[in-house]
Amino acid sequence: MDLASSTTTTTQVIIHEPDTQADPPMEMTQHSVLQITLTGPSLVSTILAIIISIQVLKPSLTCTLLALAPLPFIIYNDYENFLSLGPGGTPSTFLGYLKITYLRLFALSDPYKPATFSEKIYPVTGYYQRAHSWLPERTGPRPKIAGIAPQRQLDQPGCSQMYRMLRTSLETLAVKHPNSFRVGTSCFEKKGLALFARDPINPTCRGEICHVHHSDRSMHMNLHPDDAKVVLEKGWGERHPLARGGWMKAYVPREFIMVYAPRDRTELDVVCRIIEAAGFWVSGERFEVKVLERKVESGGASR
Repeated sequence: MDLASSTTTTTQVIIHEPDTQADPPMEMTQHSVLQITLTGPSLVSTILAIIISIQVLKPSLTCTLLALAPLPFIIYNDYENFLSLGPGGTPSTFLGYLKITYLRLFALSDPYKPATFSEKIYPVTGYYQRAHSWLPERTGPRPKIAGIAPQRQLDQPGCSQMYRMLRTSLETLAVKHPNSFRVGTSCFEKKGLALFARDPINPTCRGEICHVHHSDRSMHMNLHPDDAKVVLEKGWGERHPLARGGWMKAYVPREFIMVYAPRDRTELDVVCRIIEAAGFWVSGERFEVKVLERKVESGGASR
């Protein structure tokens, strides 16, 4: 649903029941970098090959070949891990994999450490005025996260019902405030539902506030540094590996973070509060994201 060019011609409100189609199971397994299991015959053959190589070739050359032998397996396994994360902002091709491999060299070493800002930012303070009390501690350990683009949550899966309710709530917000917000396909991910500010005060990808991932039900969003600090410290998310500023702003803003998938209604309410803070940072407006179970659309809207 993209309301980028829609105009409301009537005030009629149509209620749609939520999509009851079952979500596909998440299949995003990550394997160890290298797993080699040798049977008895294979082990004997390997030992004989090493002995013959030492006799025929120089020992130094044999050692070099042995050191390089696992490299094709490591690359293949790592490429399979990249593909298993599913579609995202980077094409699921070998060229896309090479691009991500290069960007890994510059990834954040500690995604839980808040970003530091030396320049002036506006708004000066976050949506919740630097207060820690607005966000409770997330229960349990952090989920396991893998990848850069795409970046996905591997365990502690979010609830499919909460995911549908979140989508409905974002769509409803855009319908009720058409002059301030719209929903459409994520500018960062090139797929998935995203909420945009029509008149952003802080530059993101076309004013994108947040987007949700259908595969793991996590999300990415842009937050004021004050609010992001609380989200990180309370265990609700982590910084994107490339959110370090400088020339890497060409990929994602320094304020770009992942928020973990809500597992129940209580966590969905918390996520909605975080989205409100994200909307404040991008749009400068204060609004409420109400959790709804039914989709509301304005009748007579045209694309």
